[in-house]
Amino acid sequence: MTTLCDAEAFKALEGVTTATLTTVLLKKGLRNVFIRGAAPLAPGLPRIVGRAFTVRFVPAREDLATPESWSNPKSTRAAIERMPAGCIAVVDANGVKDAGFWGDILCARMAQRGVAALVSDGAVRDLAGVLSTKLPVWASGAAAPPSVAALTFVDWQQPVGCGGVAVFPDDIIVLDQDGGVLVPASLLQEVVAQAVEQERLEGWIMEEVQGGAVLPGLYPPNAENKARYEAFKNKA
Repeated sequence: MTTLCDAEAFKALEGVTTATLTTVLLKKGLRNVFIRGAAPLAPGLPRIVGRAFTVRFVPAREDLATPESWSNPKSTRAAIERMPAGCIAVVDANGVKDAGFWGDILCARMAQRGVAALVSDGAVRDLAGVLSTKLPVWASGAAAPPSVAALTFVDWQQPVGCGGVAVFPDDIIVLDQDGGVLVPASLLQEVVAQAVEQERLEGWIMEEVQGGAVLPGLYPPNAENKARYEAFKNKA
């Protein structure tokens, strides 16, 4: 199997739906890869692929979750300054929906730094401002109260649980209109190869369906249709 660099692998994954990825990962025994509660906040966002930069919150503790904490060396502000261009920020907000883990000023700085996208199981605040930054965001919605009303910031680049999914730094995240899917870093190469092939097969099946073919024996394909598909590939 040819080893692809990140740019090549990510380009290939930009042509693969998250639905296809979940099927490929399911066949490899990974059932828990879909980030629950994270939906695109703006319509028409493109499919985005990048390595995860993780940010971790825990439930609020009153002596730690204060406005003064925003000036600490370990803060959301400091985390943003560590985010490399092209990464996808994955924020473990504990699924909190009644406080905004992030707002428009933070998103604006991320956009300036070239961060590819933000995904979280929590809510943003200053929604209109967040959208105005043009940073692609997947989240559970919006809430006016600040993060410290419900959350304590902990650290960045640690393993996190986002939307019920274990995400480690530098895992691969794929985002589209269906939501966000995790691809473990160690499986990137084989998942790309299998996902691209699965997408091509399903494209062929769709053409057959649009031509009037019946589903039994086609989806999934039986031996006859597998042979027809292989002949189609050889002609391509």
